[in-house]
Amino acid sequence: MAKKYSTINFSLVTIPVTISTAVVDNDISFHQYHKKCLERVMYQKYCSHCKKVLKDTDIIKGYDSLGEQIVFFDRKELNALKPENDGDIEIVSFIPIKEIDAKYFQKTYFVLPAHKSKAYYLLEQVLEKSKLVALCKLVIHNKFYYAIIRTSHDIFLLTTLFFESEMKEEPEVKKPKLTNKEMELANELVLKMKGHFEPQKYKDEYQVKLSKAIKNKIHGKKVSREKNKKKIEVASLMEALEKSLKK
Repeated sequence: MAKKYSTINFSLVTIPVTISTAVVDNDISFHQYHKKCLERVMYQKYCSHCKKVLKDTDIIKGYDSLGEQIVFFDRKELNALKPENDGDIEIVSFIPIKEIDAKYFQKTYFVLPAHKSKAYYLLEQVLEKSKLVALCKLVIHNKFYYAIIRTSHDIFLLTTLFFESEMKEEPEVKKPKLTNKEMELANELVLKMKGHFEPQKYKDEYQVKLSKAIKNKIHGKKVSREKNKKKIEVASLMEALEKSLKK
């Protein structure tokens, strides 16, 4: 998402800001080629009834109403239904972030002041001291969202939220009984493996392998599978815990 100008509406206070994505997609992407002649595969929008390739202007959208009737919409009708206030971030309330289950978090954006704004830093300081986040609503790319604004290193992060209607019902599970010894060994193992969050150390291992394979292919080398580490077989949870602590 390119930098987009917006405003945070905090009751009667208006804060000009810019929004941009906080992450980049580093995945290596491939095109598709015909195995026989190695020519690039092309995608065309084709009407099987008229036996012809269509242009975008030839196409309208339709919704299949439970197989009973297809309801059609042209571009003008869909534009009339687009959410209003595109560019406004309206704060609804201030809530403790611990009340939001992590499963609702969707995508994160940077929200920066569009110019030197006293109101921006006033709100940033209030959120920092109150330990609350701002629940807000906004439109991004013609899609309506609820989101939260929180502070991070003197700036705002905006994270869009999934709706309750998008959540699947959590499955029920039956908890087995645990022994005191199992709990004791597990706690000991957790303390032994305790560390810190160091994101600079975490690499996408698959993308690293893929990048290496591409370089090897360029130099005429074959791609081969690396040998997996031999797994240690254990007969029980207790044995697994004891061997893990020794390891």
